[in-house]
Amino acid sequence: MARSKLRKSSGDSVVAAGRRVTLNPKVARRSFLKISAATAALTGVAMTSKMTRKANAAAGKSSPYVGSEKVNTICTYCSVGCGIEAEVHNGVWVRQDIAADHPVSRGAHCCKGAGAIDMVTSPKRLKNPMKKVNGKWTNITWDQAMNEIGDKLLAIREKDGPDALHFNGSAKVSTEMAYQHRKFAAFWGSNNVDHQARI
Repeated sequence: MARSKLRKSSGDSVVAAGRRVTLNPKVARRSFLKISAATAALTGVAMTSKMTRKANAAAGKSSPYVGSEKVNTICTYCSVGCGIEAEVHNGVWVRQDIAADHPVSRGAHCCKGAGAIDMVTSPKRLKNPMKKVNGKWTNITWDQAMNEIGDKLLAIREKDGPDALHFNGSAKVSTEMAYQHRKFAAFWGSNNVDHQARI
């Protein structure tokens, strides 16, 4: 707004184009935007460095494992294609670092990429099917899990149709797994499919 169109009034307001506009003398709009942008940037840097340190501090070890090798690879959690430098020891992914010279990620990780190794090393990772029996989680066989889940799904479909189910994905799966998830919903006959990251 041109300065000539502003006219000072009493108190902390101005008259602009015939309207009275109240001003906050402590924080102007431009100052607020600058402060907000700086805060968001610093928060992002702090979170990324914290998560990267966590990923690199696997098992509290800072030096490379004897006989391990560095493998440059691509993060699979979305289609951007950021770089990860993985440390592989005896065929097992044991640690990761940022790929400093990668042309896409340029030496950084998002929060999913920084925690990518957790999908492999987390003690909470589910390694076999489990079922709650009498209030307690117990291991079951893959055949039992597939048969019970398949029978329940077919019963729901027969009673209420394919749209009775909603397929909700996870941000902790690879791009290829998300594709398979969507294809399964389509073959099931339902468009009720979404992704956790978008929700």
